[in-house]
Amino acid sequence: MKWYADRPVRLTRQLIADLLAVGWVALWIWVATTTHDRVLELRAPGDGLVNAGGDIRDVFTNAADKAKGVPFVGDDLSGALGNGTKAGESLIGAGNTQIGVVQDTAFWLATALIAVPVLFLLITWLPLRLRYAFKAGHTARLKDMPDLLALRALTSLKPRELAKFPSDPAVGWRTGDTDTIEELARRQLAALGVRA
Repeated sequence: MKWYADRPVRLTRQLIADLLAVGWVALWIWVATTTHDRVLELRAPGDGLVNAGGDIRDVFTNAADKAKGVPFVGDDLSGALGNGTKAGESLIGAGNTQIGVVQDTAFWLATALIAVPVLFLLITWLPLRLRYAFKAGHTARLKDMPDLLALRALTSLKPRELAKFPSDPAVGWRTGDTDTIEELARRQLAALGVRA
């Protein structure tokens, strides 16, 4: 495989495309992390419920413990105050549920904001780069085989490129005209940005 062309113009285009691809991924990672942080700010009410529930639970637990010492009604009073402890636990549970929903939403939203653009990039940019890398790598291995490169040029070059030859390049290739074969091979290499 040959990832980059030897010729400066094509190499520059490839480098710019690769840098844009890296920039695209970096942009969406930044967007995803920023969005994740903003969504996590929505957990403040859940934190408030957890704190309030904890305070209520602690107050009623302390009151129930002190009520046990009251003569004759201490156990009944302690039991009644124990129900307040359960109310505090319910608030804590509701707050934790809300926090969990916000955290899950932040995580999955950030994941989607990264996955969708990266998937788009992998579907569009990566196949083009891989196709070039394989094609250029295979073509570069044929440098010492100008007849094969010339044949490939006859089948892959655009008709306007072939029309620029002074005579019919197919006839030149069939008759073994070395100038025509070398020119076809050179153009095939040049089409992929590979030096002859």
